[in-house]
Amino acid sequence: MSYVGPEFDPSQPPRRSVRRPLTVAVAALVPTCLAAYLVYQATSGSDEGEPARSLPVSSSTSEGADASPGSASSAPSGTRGPEKGNHKDDKGDKGDKDGKGSDGDDNDSATKPTSPGHAPGGPLKGKVVVVDPGHNPGNFQHTAEINRQVDIGTNRKPCDTTGTSTNGGYSEAKFTLAVARNLRTLLEKQGATVKFTQDGDRPWGPCVDERARIGNKAHADAVISIHADGSGAGNRGFHVIMPAKVKSGAADTTAIVAPSKELGERIAGKFVAATGSAPSNYVGGGTGLDVRKDLGGLNLSTVPKVFIECGNMRDAKDAALLTSGAWQQKAAQGISEGIAGFLRR
Repeated sequence: MSYVGPEFDPSQPPRRSVRRPLTVAVAALVPTCLAAYLVYQATSGSDEGEPARSLPVSSSTSEGADASPGSASSAPSGTRGPEKGNHKDDKGDKGDKDGKGSDGDDNDSATKPTSPGHAPGGPLKGKVVVVDPGHNPGNFQHTAEINRQVDIGTNRKPCDTTGTSTNGGYSEAKFTLAVARNLRTLLEKQGATVKFTQDGDRPWGPCVDERARIGNKAHADAVISIHADGSGAGNRGFHVIMPAKVKSGAADTTAIVAPSKELGERIAGKFVAATGSAPSNYVGGGTGLDVRKDLGGLNLSTVPKVFIECGNMRDAKDAALLTSGAWQQKAAQGISEGIAGFLRR
């Protein structure tokens, strides 16, 4: 395409005397620039921090490779690790509904830090909830430790049990951790501070007495111990266990009976609404509520606390629910709503 105009007038005198020196200068600069570019490539890396592929990597560059953004050393400190164990051979029926393990002498609990999802300004700001996932996936490998007798106030009983499992081998300990982790997320989104008694981060335990101490030491506003039952086939539904009035030895539940009852009733009501599950047809007379004085986790608590048996793992219909990730989320939702209603009262 040609352009017509004064600035393109061909009658203008030639400028050869100017162009020739300019051409020579440009020609002289080309090899210099090319050489500088090659030196740059040899001494610098790509945009992603990788060394130039056409040249050998210097020792100083390779020493810094482990500090790249994708290395393990740069993983966020709050990231939770994977569950430690998927013990499908744990098929023993629950011998003790207390369901915990490990003493506090040489196996102290290391509870997880607040997750990145915590909402400091939520409606539960300032509230502390201790979540107690029943049993521990590693308990079955530490039978001597969990069989050690501990004082629960009214008597002595084993530190913990292995918990129960479905007929297909899905363990109660795995179930309780799944629900507990969902519950933590829901509560933290509302601003609550959530502490665990164990998060699959210890080889066994803690024992029932230590679990109670964890809630007491945290001055928890509410404590929930999560379980699933191991009753006979045909026995279905959930039930919430609340502390009876006990005053014996180290146990004194006088101050927590009333608030624990309210906590249990609120959780039971919300659990029905969230999951669609019916109250137990074999415990609690159809109310979904039960009162016991033989559980160390309740006897030794000085803060409001209840247990929830989310269903019966030995009934095929209940087991189908308990092993469903979607249903586990619903269970956590119901428990969360019950706790939130109690804390906001």
